Amino acid sequence: MTAVTAPQVPSALLERWHRFRTNRNKVLATEHGWLTLTSFQWLPAAPGALELVPGRWSTDGTTAVLTAAASDGFVVVATGEPVEGTVQAVLQDEESLLWVQQGTIVVELVMRAGRYAVRTRDSTSPVLTNFQAVPVFDFRPDLVVEGRFEPYPQPQTEPIRTAHPDVPGVATLVGEVVFELGGRTLRLAAEEEKLGALVLSFSDGTSGVSTDDWRKLETTRPRPDGTLVLDFNRTINYPSAFTAFGTCPQPVAGNRLPVSIEAGERQVASKNG
Repeated sequence: MTAVTAPQVPSALLERWHRFRTNRNKVLATEHGWLTLTSFQWLPAAPGALELVPGRWSTDGTTAVLTAAASDGFVVVATGEPVEGTVQAVLQDEESLLWVQQGTIVVELVMRAGRYAVRTRDSTSPVLTNFQAVPVFDFRPDLVVEGRFEPYPQPQTEPIRTAHPDVPGVATLVGEVVFELGGRTLRLAAEEEKLGALVLSFSDGTSGVSTDDWRKLETTRPRPDGTLVLDFNRTINYPSAFTAFGTCPQPVAGNRLPVSIEAGERQVASKNG
């Protein structure tokens, strides 16, 4: 019997992937990054207490309000000024603000689905302090494929669910990326980021088994002829893979691939919350 050997990975390609993984793990491990979320709480209409932080919190639907005493130990994140009395903030839908800090906890104000909420980010969270690296599949050169972007005449919006059952979402789709994998022609609807880069949120045969329920792949801006490279080894988890307090968008219904993408980031062992 003739032995079958795995295809050799070009060293330059492998080095770029290792740099990508190193940078990804560094970003996740920042002091008040996604690994530090410890709560998601809607602001009440009447001033009241929240879990994990002192003070009285409220909103009239337009403005978020915190009233705290000097002894509560809050400072405004942007200025470092102590909070004594009342501070206010106003956000638009989908905006976020690292608002105030008390000790190791930063309170992030968010506006989601037209409602104010706060997320606490604690740098002593075990998810962060125990973090070493995201588990990943071995590099697969066969999952670096050429694709073609087919833009829609106009962007299309589609309602979606998110990782939080009380937070609906909307995907703004700008077109579809077509590619060949395993002898099949596949399509993924794409959203656009800065400078024309594309984001492909998807699930596949590994979802909920060896990977999270859904993941995403970010590409560069398509070339003038619409072609682009899809490196599925760079598929990453959404923050909701690490924490129960994320509001990450689920893929649109058509973005479930009928194949198993055994590349990129795997399912994490446990999540905060």
